Amino acid sequence: MAREVKIPGPDHPITVTPTADRVVVRAGDRVIADTTKALTLQESTYPAVQYIPVGDIDQSVLRRTDTSTYCPFKGDASYYTITGGEDLTDVVWFYEEPYPAVAEIAGHVAFYPNKVDITVG
Repeated sequence: MAREVKIPGPDHPITVTPTADRVVVRAGDRVIADTTKALTLQESTYPAVQYIPVGDIDQSVLRRTDTSTYCPFKGDASYYTITGGEDLTDVVWFYEEPYPAVAEIAGHVAFYPNKVDITVG
């Protein structure tokens, strides 16, 4: 069965813009990511999401999981668990091959803000 692909538009806008400030992600007292090259994805009325370049993440604490989800606007998402100390399961997601409308987020990951501390500024 083919998956429905939706194009952002006036009824469901999506924008991807460079984040003007530094973004730091912490899990407890550990810095997981620190970047000045994040992208802000604003989708419809949802809270803005910071997408951080993979190269600016401590990849030694990430373990890929078998979890996947689908967004008709962005594509197939895969997940990572943050390891070490108390594992934070499926707290990081990414789109390996995002749909063209959000192609800029390829090579970037996002974090659930209720599971880690994300500081912008």
